[in-house]
Amino acid sequence: MKYFDRVLIANRGEIARRIIRTCKRLGIQTVSVYSEADAELPFVKEADEAVPIGQSQAKMSYLDIEKILDAAKQTNAQAIHPGYGFLSENPAFAKRCEEEGIVFIGPRSSMIQAMGSKIEARRLMQAAGVPVVPGYDGKIDTVEEALRIAESLGYPLMLKASAGGGGIGMQLVSSAEELQKVYSSTIQRANSYFGDGTVFLEKFIENPRHIEVQVVCDHHGNAIHLFERECSVQRRNQKVIEESPSPFLTGEDRRKLCETAVQGIKNIGYTNVGTMEFIFGNDHSFYFLEMNTRLQVEHPVTEAVTGLDLVELQLKIAAGEQLAIKQEDVKQNGHAVESRLYAEDPLTYFPSPGKINRLTFPGQDVRLDFAVVEGNTVSPFYDPMIGKIITHGSTREEALQKMERSLTELDVDGITTNLPLLIQVLQNRDFQQGNYTTQLLNKMGNGGIGIVKG
Repeated sequence: MKYFDRVLIANRGEIARRIIRTCKRLGIQTVSVYSEADAELPFVKEADEAVPIGQSQAKMSYLDIEKILDAAKQTNAQAIHPGYGFLSENPAFAKRCEEEGIVFIGPRSSMIQAMGSKIEARRLMQAAGVPVVPGYDGKIDTVEEALRIAESLGYPLMLKASAGGGGIGMQLVSSAEELQKVYSSTIQRANSYFGDGTVFLEKFIENPRHIEVQVVCDHHGNAIHLFERECSVQRRNQKVIEESPSPFLTGEDRRKLCETAVQGIKNIGYTNVGTMEFIFGNDHSFYFLEMNTRLQVEHPVTEAVTGLDLVELQLKIAAGEQLAIKQEDVKQNGHAVESRLYAEDPLTYFPSPGKINRLTFPGQDVRLDFAVVEGNTVSPFYDPMIGKIITHGSTREEALQKMERSLTELDVDGITTNLPLLIQVLQNRDFQQGNYTTQLLNKMGNGGIGIVKG
């Protein structure tokens, strides 16, 4: 089914190519928008039409709402897919789409607004009966107020930006002295990155696991989950390797977690695809962290184990169609793993832009979602992730073996990447046994990077 005649993709790189693939399969024409830095990238050439929208800096191109809307009107696009990052969770952009009569492929702007505030999201989930990390849900105006609240909650705590995301705007504090020291700088950082300096306090869960649930809801009251993704391999609070199912969950854990996620989204009347993120303690207790109101980077592992196309589901729901699948139709088939390839130094995590002189892909039994081809230049202007490697097997062991083989066969010359780090995680005994938390890379040494060099 077609759903739309023409869709504009307000994004770049691998996610733009990913959306184009599904649209082509469905007979939907696509429009790419691109900055000066991206003119030679594959996503520009693969779309049916491409519109330049400005200079390389994101705020002068991919974050310019009016330029993107102008491109949509100029090309007669009926809908806009925002991908992830950039404007995908910007309620002002979704609202402008609504005002212009262009379908925003995602939830309505008021829902993005509500769930984009971590404080408001915590309140909504508590009202829905979803457990949240113990903490203070009000706006904290002064360091003296923060100190009083912290004293009542007890240290260690996380001082968090309400509008934060991507691991930015979080600060661990273990004492009143530390809280006093970082309070103002955390607010300044939140203002700088998110334009909102509101902060709040949560209890710090030590040595946790990060597990999320993919949810899908239509406009007809149907809501289902597509099971969980384990995302605990992280560097600086940003995901590196994801897998599904989680090796940590029991069947009963999984049932409770997924039912809780669906309970939460039904209660708030969510629509389109989204992700409920949870944090797990060693005792298997779990708490709601936040909701991402968009397609996730790691959505391919869910597609691999369920056989569903999440971009098609997004298009279908945005077109007002009813979900054709029921919860009992969704099965977890085998095991899937995704590795994120970053153009960055695995020792320092600093981006490593430059020209890719050689790019050799692995041969078989692997899905490759890449932004670049050989000869492309990785720009310093955007996130350094250049591709994703996804493997699937009938068992976790088989999926991991395929991943290790694929990473070993992958060859990138001309830029520095985190490929050595990915291989070493795959070879780590704790990871292989599924016995790991968000502290895995730290346990491997110096944030996981000490063992890489040489």
